[in-house]
Amino acid sequence: MTGVFGDMAGQLAGLQSASILGRVVGISGLGVQLSGLDRHAAVGDRVSLQPRGGQPVQAEIVGFRDRHAQAMAYGSLDGLGPGSIASIGFGRTGGVHGGALAINDRWLGRVIDPLGRPMDNKGPMPHGGSPRPVRAAPPDATRRARLGPRLNLGIRVLNSFTTCRTGQRLGLFAGSGVGKSTLLSMLARHTECDVAVISLVGERGREVREFIEDDLGEAGLARSVVVIATSDTPPLMRREAAYSAMAIAEHFRDQGKSVLLMMDSVTRFCLALREIGLSTGEPPATRGYPPSVFAELPRLLERAGPGPILPDGSAGSITALFTVLVEGDDHNEPVADAVRGILDGHVVMDRRIGEQGRYPAVDILRSLSRAVPGCNSPEENALMRRARSILAIHADMADMVRLGAYKAGTDPVVDEAVSLAPRIEAWLNQDRNEATGIADSFAALREIMGAAV
Repeated sequence: MTGVFGDMAGQLAGLQSASILGRVVGISGLGVQLSGLDRHAAVGDRVSLQPRGGQPVQAEIVGFRDRHAQAMAYGSLDGLGPGSIASIGFGRTGGVHGGALAINDRWLGRVIDPLGRPMDNKGPMPHGGSPRPVRAAPPDATRRARLGPRLNLGIRVLNSFTTCRTGQRLGLFAGSGVGKSTLLSMLARHTECDVAVISLVGERGREVREFIEDDLGEAGLARSVVVIATSDTPPLMRREAAYSAMAIAEHFRDQGKSVLLMMDSVTRFCLALREIGLSTGEPPATRGYPPSVFAELPRLLERAGPGPILPDGSAGSITALFTVLVEGDDHNEPVADAVRGILDGHVVMDRRIGEQGRYPAVDILRSLSRAVPGCNSPEENALMRRARSILAIHADMADMVRLGAYKAGTDPVVDEAVSLAPRIEAWLNQDRNEATGIADSFAALREIMGAAV
């Protein structure tokens, strides 16, 4: 019997994959209409399109209309026309090939595109590992671990005023040109973690090498996987950059590791979703965003955070930092408002602070971490609240002091704020190559405030 089963296994292994063929019947904007696949395809399936005189282009089924499958391509539509062949491949297990990555630990130090193809001229990606779907459900809310201890981000303003815990999800909200990318580069180098996964969604192509070589550096890249989809790529690639990075982070999280996931930016991810939704005929809603965008956001963001508890009682975690590019510096625009409601805290960067020469240009009074009360000592929380109060009083009285309408000695509380606020602001200024731990951050703030140890 063993020999019979062995022969059968050998024969099955030798079977070639089958494919179902269809045809392109129309192209409209970013969408491609396919016939002959409606009974064999489902939303999310991958399709291979054969242009005239060119290499096959991968596409994805995004909807159905009038018994025609609607697809969007991961590459250029040049050369495609009515009659072009579309095929869906079936493996030996009978399943449709969908979006999956065969991730393994040797991916560390690599730069890839959202489909797992190398972009760093270091040869093909190492083989090994079971294919992991790039789209997955978040861990069961009742089975995932709680937030871990506080995490050293290496940046004074964040360590002392928006202290982060392992497994927490923070949003970095800023307009263009406020120093968001520089802050991300500081976090990539200085944060204490086992693995870093960096997703550049819709990034400028000119800045990619600068970020990898100058900001991240060799040491930072050695513990990182970088997923890149530049602004000129089709919307499916920009969307997939977020999903692929999350799947890679989950791979290392499931090994019990502490993973830092940085995504720049969620806004461009939503813009890609908007392009996809509108191309499939979905009606625009809030500021042109179709409803599916705001349904998809929590499905992505909730995958980050503490992982499921492992059999030995331990758990890995994904500490996530998502940047949000606010349009026109409007922090109440739809994407920013939705993301702020999902995450565990938000860091607001202000253009006026940057114009005054203080970097990182974090607006302390508008930033918060929802995990702060549970991770700092009572003395540290009291120190932080007092510093916030002083900065708030100084902000309220700044115009009067500047105009000479306030006389020193009128109010001791204002006098204290006028004396201490400039010292706090000067201390918060930090060079991109400088790192400061949590304990050192609070010790320096305590010294400025003149508080008792």
